[in-house]
Parts: sequence; C-alpha cells; structure tokens
Amino acid sequence: MRVEQCLARIDLRDAEVRGWTHLDRKAASGKGPLSGSVLAVKDVIDVAGMPTRHGSPIFVDNVAKCDAEAVAILRAAGAAVLGKTVTAEFATYAPGPTVNPRKPGHTPGGSSSGSAAVVADGQADIALGTQTAGSMIRPASYCGVLAFKPTFGRYPLGGVLETAPSLDTLGLFARNIELLEHADAVLAHDEEQSSPSRPLRVGMCRTPFWSTASDEMQSAVLDFADALAGAGHEIREVDLPPPFFVLNDAQTIIHRFEAAQALGHIRRDNPDEISEQFRTLIDQGLADRKEDYAAAVRLRDECRGLLPAIFSSVDLLLTPGAPGAAPDGLQATGDPVFQRLWTAVGAPCLGIPGAWRADGLPLGLQAVAMPGHDRRLLANAKTLIAFAMLKEI
Repeated sequence: MRVEQCLARIDLRDAEVRGWTHLDRKAASGKGPLSGSVLAVKDVIDVAGMPTRHGSPIFVDNVAKCDAEAVAILRAAGAAVLGKTVTAEFATYAPGPTVNPRKPGHTPGGSSSGSAAVVADGQADIALGTQTAGSMIRPASYCGVLAFKPTFGRYPLGGVLETAPSLDTLGLFARNIELLEHADAVLAHDEEQSSPSRPLRVGMCRTPFWSTASDEMQSAVLDFADALAGAGHEIREVDLPPPFFVLNDAQTIIHRFEAAQALGHIRRDNPDEISEQFRTLIDQGLADRKEDYAAAVRLRDECRGLLPAIFSSVDLLLTPGAPGAAPDGLQATGDPVFQRLWTAVGAPCLGIPGAWRADGLPLGLQAVAMPGHDRRLLANAKTLIAFAMLKEI
C-alpha cells in the first residue's frame, strides 16, 4: 500500500520536482523493522538491476549487478527499494535537474539533491545519500527534511562511488525521527537504546563562519536556542579553538586531492563529457602538493583530538544548517561552509527544519555530536524536533 501511495505522489509531482532517475514500479516491502517503508537511493549507490549513472552521461549504460552493502541491509530489513535519485555529477558540484520541492526555481542543494527532494515531497519515506563536504545537511536545510550524517565509517560503503575515501560518509534522509532511528540501528547493527538528556545541554556554536549566515538564519538559530532555554534546557556559548578557523581550508584540500586520485581517470579519459566544475575540482587536486595534503591531514587530526574538550560540558552543538534559505537558481547547489569542518572531523550531524519563511522555504539547523555518540544524538533529536517547525506533506 505504501509503495502505491508513493507512486501516486510521484505521478503527481515528479514532472515538476524531477528527483528520480529510475523507478521500479514493482517494488515491494519485505519483513523486518523497516517493513512498509519506501527507500530511495542516491544514484552513486548501486542497486541490483538498476543503472548507476553517477549524474553523468559517461555512465548512462552502467547497470549494477548487485546491491550496495547498505542497500542490501535495508532491503533485508523490509524496505521497498523504489528507485534511484538524482545526484550532482559524481557527487560533487555540477547540479542535476532536481528543483526545490518547496519552491521550484530554487536549488534543492547538492550533491544528494534528489534524495532530499523526494523525501521532503512525500515521494519516499527514507533515502540514502552521501556527504563528502556538505552533500546531505545542506540539501536537508534547503528542502525542509530530516537528515542524518553519522560518524565517519558507521555505515558500510561497499558499492558506493568513492570520491574522497577519508571523508566519504553514507547517510540518511527520513520523514520522521523514528524512521531515522530504525534505519540507523539496522545499518550500524546498533540497537542501543539511549534516553534523551534531561535537561539537554546545548552548545550554541556560531563557528568561525557565523558572519556568512544571513540575518534570518542567525535569528532562526538564536530563536531556537531561546525556545530551548525557555523550556529549561541549558544553553551555553561554545567557541571553537583556533585550529578550527582554518579547518574548512584543510577539508577542501583533502577533498580535491583525494578526488583527483579517485576520479582523475574520468577527467583524463572523458574530457568532453564532464562539467567545468568537475574539471576544475580534479585539476586543482592534481595541482596540490603532497606536502600541502599532508599538512591538511595533520590539521584535521589535531582538530579531532580537540573534540573531547569541546563536548566536555555539552550534549550537542547547535549551528546553522546552511548560510540561509535555498538560493534562487539551479546553476549551483549552495555553499557547504557550515558542513565542511564537521565532515572533516567525522562527527555525527543531524539536519532539522528550524523555521520557515513566508514564501515557504525552510531555514534548516544542524545539531552536531561527539563522534561515536550517534544513538545519543538521535535520542536527543526528539527534544529538538519538539521545538522545530516541521511541516508534513
């Protein structure tokens, strides 16, 4: 029944939203903890018998022979695998055709654009995405949907396109927190039952990039923190130590250097079938010196070592999910400035809609926890969502 409901929604809306690249109209749920839920899969992740095109015409005829490990796990848990969703080219920066389901003409974000859009629009219950810089939390912020980027390495990456192996992280979009919890438990083989912290200790973390956030995004974060404080939760300012001020630059170097190693052959062998954005990323990575890459890795490791002190007195950090609402236009996917540093250190992040503009676009917030505290973050998310202005399709 749920598959039919999603297909009806797709028939009504996909011509406008354009979130899918392939559908299996005969998809069916199995038995298990995710029975009755409908799964969408980002098109850099293999699904048996379906094309994996990576958002590129180069791979138009590339049909997967077997499920990616994560897809197989979710299928075995009862999820109906409905199809593949649009990705930015090679999970990087050149956008696909998907529009923001809340306001067409505005970007849905990227690179997990289709996965965010179809869940936000009610066309699927859960979706797999990936994040190497800001490819999950930013689309979640722009589209108004829950997203979870877990601790680095928590979910298996077999059958997923490798873009930057020390950063690539598989994650989830979901229509509610209960589905996120169930899917996380299945994918991570982690049944830990954490209770929400009472009161919740929230670190207001403006990050070094606070000035890049719009006035309305800054207000959304501050108002959200005030609402939590008014309900008796503890709010305290948390300033990141100096190494974090240059961590985004380090993440950028690591990303493009590793992408050049993983994907450089595509740029070399198909120079006329790639976007300018992809060409530039690979060329910059090929031009980076090994010494600069090594220095960036050392800085990242230094910042990881500082995390226990940062989280010593808080359960989570509250930050913007993006610089603002989804920008107008479909030529770019937005700025990952508020995700790069957390992806670099491998911390679990939760994206939630925090406020809504009068024009229907959401302002997404981001909750960040200590690596390895995924189940605790999801438990505490229930408290946060009680204060979030969620909209349901």
